[in-house]
Amino acid sequence: MAGLGSLNAGELMSVAHSLSQPADSYVNDPNLEMMWAMKAYQHAEIYFNLICSVDPKFLKLTREDDQIYTEFRKQFRDLKIDILDPEKLKSEAAKLQWRPFCLQFETLIEDFNYGTLLRLDCSRDYVEENTIFATRIQFFAIEIARNREGYNTVVYERSTKAKAANVDDKIIEVSTNLEEPLDQPAALANTAHS
Repeated sequence: MAGLGSLNAGELMSVAHSLSQPADSYVNDPNLEMMWAMKAYQHAEIYFNLICSVDPKFLKLTREDDQIYTEFRKQFRDLKIDILDPEKLKSEAAKLQWRPFCLQFETLIEDFNYGTLLRLDCSRDYVEENTIFATRIQFFAIEIARNREGYNTVVYERSTKAKAANVDDKIIEVSTNLEEPLDQPAALANTAHS
């Protein structure tokens, strides 16, 4: 999917203007749906980069993290969050359970019902087969719980190890490249004395 980075300044302004309009002014415009999808994708990309860069146990996603987490675990005590079952979010029974939870945050969380991408398996990246559309408050509730309960730590640790391996490779590469210039002056000094 092409990101917002592929749009020029005028197109970005148009997207921003369109997305700020009241929901009831929209019709089923495919271009508008694509803009919403791109915004959701951009949000997902930023969030994933964040949990790759900072230990998720220390992340605070909203000012209401404590309240969201408490209410989430009160109402969804047994919900398995490391690998989500889409039926636990999308079935009619699930919607009946989620609706009151979501509505209690209507005035606390801006755009609480905004469409957001959510990873099904928290140990994996945002790829098509691992992604579901959820509301923003569902995203916050599940990701705050994943962060606090240590499920997102695997992403951070894998990223940290990959970065460390990359740094080690770069050190070896620089060290190898430095050996050649350091040997050349000695070789030149030897030939100058001959």
